Amino acid sequence: MVNSAMIVMAAAIFFVNGVPVQSLEEAYRTLAPLLGPAARAAFGLALLASGLASSAVGTLAGQVIIQGFLQVRLSPFLLRSLTLLPALAVIAAGIAPSRALVFSQVVLSFALPFALVPLVVLTGRRSVMGALANGRLLGAGAWLVVAVVTGLNAYLLAVGWR
Repeated sequence: MVNSAMIVMAAAIFFVNGVPVQSLEEAYRTLAPLLGPAARAAFGLALLASGLASSAVGTLAGQVIIQGFLQVRLSPFLLRSLTLLPALAVIAAGIAPSRALVFSQVVLSFALPFALVPLVVLTGRRSVMGALANGRLLGAGAWLVVAVVTGLNAYLLAVGWR
């Protein structure tokens, strides 16, 4: 919701005022002249909330996978520390935040089908889900989503290699 709100805000403010924005830093600097200093603070808090929410979801997903599927028990502190290592490596390497953000989204985009396929397979099995297993219509819809996501990734990969 926070990310969607930021995109809508950007469209409403920057586009309407004819202000081209190429990075998060530029958006932050441009908000004060357009809307006042409180807008910059709200934008910064929204970015922080978005990052914290993303980190929490990633940490919990990793914990469920490690503990549930791999049967490995780690302390919550160690697990959370491990999930911070990639972010700390990016910061230490001095990679531009906008570039790192775009790269992370590309990687996540291509990883998504590897999470969706097992999810659709497992939620369609009565032996796993019991009475809550997906029916035929919901299963077909889920496979359609997997096909669309995978197809879009293949298209982007093909376009990117040109």
